[in-house]
Amino acid sequence: MQIEKAVITAGGPGQRALPLQTLIDRDGQTKPALRILIDEVFSAGIREVAVVVHRGDVDAYAEALQEQAGRVRFLEQPEPLGFGHAVATAADFVGKNPFLLLVGDHLYVSRAEESCAAQLVRMAGKEGCAVSAVQPTHESRLLRFGAIGGQPLSGRPGWYQVERVLEKPTPTEAEQSLIVPGLRAGYYLCFFGMHVLTPRVLELLQQELQEAEDPRSVHLSLALDELARHERYLACQLQGKRYDIGTRYGVFTAQLALALAGRDRELILGMMLELLAEYVQDQGTDSAVPKV
Repeated sequence: MQIEKAVITAGGPGQRALPLQTLIDRDGQTKPALRILIDEVFSAGIREVAVVVHRGDVDAYAEALQEQAGRVRFLEQPEPLGFGHAVATAADFVGKNPFLLLVGDHLYVSRAEESCAAQLVRMAGKEGCAVSAVQPTHESRLLRFGAIGGQPLSGRPGWYQVERVLEKPTPTEAEQSLIVPGLRAGYYLCFFGMHVLTPRVLELLQQELQEAEDPRSVHLSLALDELARHERYLACQLQGKRYDIGTRYGVFTAQLALALAGRDRELILGMMLELLAEYVQDQGTDSAVPKV
């Protein structure tokens, strides 16, 4: 299976500004998060990229991408009608091709020579089916992610046959439907924010949207849950980690992860040690001052 197209969603009302957040990448260059994502995508051998944006945001995104803007197609979502609708907006761009899907409010740091996107594209191409990247996630964070239930593939650590998909389940729902043998108690396989999907997913999404009273109620997870009943659908753990920059301290955490994985690692470690030493010293000084 040849994967040459990618879609990045960035049109959600609470997500629009996040891809424009500026960070220092692993190469020491200052870049918007969207540009870091685009670099991730092209590292996987992708040839065509579409970014789904809120209506009126094209100019801001194109300016942020600078010279990369010419390699990207922008698709305006007419109204903020939810994530499922945003993905379906790319149907004409995708056509009958498998595609890589990423969300615009996540950044990825690989622990291997390949980027996370390159790992997933390579593995999905070899499997010839839809593959979602997943990451074991504590139940306290379930309400931020879609999650899967299924069975580990025999003799293939980190690979799973997907049987169920739920969008932001409660711990009770997850315990009832999403248990995966071998995971630590209280942990579930939540989406990494990166998928390789077949065009069948878009057909299922469009069908759901046509039948729904409110398009905002249609999540990608609904289509993926249905997909698992129609064709082979796998999940895998990548050698890397996702960072949701939309959470509290999310940009800060992602920046630390990028820095520690990049060329300035020793500099950052030295700065962190210096800050910790100053903090410990200040705490010791404060404890010696009598409290009134």
